[in-house]
Amino acid sequence: MYLVCGEALFDFFSQEDASGQASKVNFKAIAGGSPFNVAVGLRRLGIEVGLLAGLSSDYLGQRLRQVLRDEGVRDDYLVEFAAPTTLAMVALGANGSPHYSFRGEGCADRQLQLGHLPVLDAQVRGLHFGSFSLVVQPVADSLLALLRRESGQRLISLDPNVRLNPEPDIEVWRQRVAELVQHADLIKVSDEDLHLLYPGQAPESVLQGWLQYRCQLIFLTRGGQGATVFSRQHGSWSAPAVPVVMADTVGAGDTFQAALIAWLTEQQLDSVDGVQGLAREQIDAMLRFAIRAAALTCSKTGPDLPYRQQLPG
Repeated sequence: MYLVCGEALFDFFSQEDASGQASKVNFKAIAGGSPFNVAVGLRRLGIEVGLLAGLSSDYLGQRLRQVLRDEGVRDDYLVEFAAPTTLAMVALGANGSPHYSFRGEGCADRQLQLGHLPVLDAQVRGLHFGSFSLVVQPVADSLLALLRRESGQRLISLDPNVRLNPEPDIEVWRQRVAELVQHADLIKVSDEDLHLLYPGQAPESVLQGWLQYRCQLIFLTRGGQGATVFSRQHGSWSAPAVPVVMADTVGAGDTFQAALIAWLTEQQLDSVDGVQGLAREQIDAMLRFAIRAAALTCSKTGPDLPYRQQLPG
């Protein structure tokens, strides 16, 4: 099984009020958070998965727990806290890209401390880390400790998924990402993330630097321009996006991430040795599978991640 580590929250999407009254604002609330989405996405792709996260004992926290149970995500790694559930207020840009504003200070997903870290047995073949849980305290230091502890023992994947609302100091992000990339076997990063982290620097030079550590594969997603893979052994190449009628891009990156892990698991290559031994043709198949999966999510409103039967091959 795979263990995803990070936050679970509710996304609040604003909707037009038919009355036109400025005093009324309608919202549609959808369970989310990047790690939460990756966990759900993995389960929908047929992979056994658990979520390590702080979850509130409030109404929204219990709804999050119920969603995970309904989706089949294991909840025995969840830690409950008497603190609120993080809320992410989401507005969509003209191209369907989301813009977030977080209400998360003191919330449950930030409360994980070193004493909450689980002892993992052999059934956990890999761990995924991502998003703002990597930089807000105390959960950030707890997850860094877990990543360091398990690096080299199990497959480690990482998606920085930079969000400046929870932590607006880009230097905090930059320093933490610099630590994290030293311990990951597989990294997924968007061109937007790299622009925020290293403005003015060529993505290729940044990613080649990351490959000098233990990382074997880096996937750079570029929205409608497709994605590029950087392999320590086989160089770099790109694949185009799959044309779709765009609804929005919410959850597309999380779908891409889940699809990468699912492909490796299906091929029984979800291990440190498995990723190190991948042939170029296998990496390309993995890349194109993830692009097809992300395109399906872009064709639907909100983070409605695809099921395995929707993806041929």
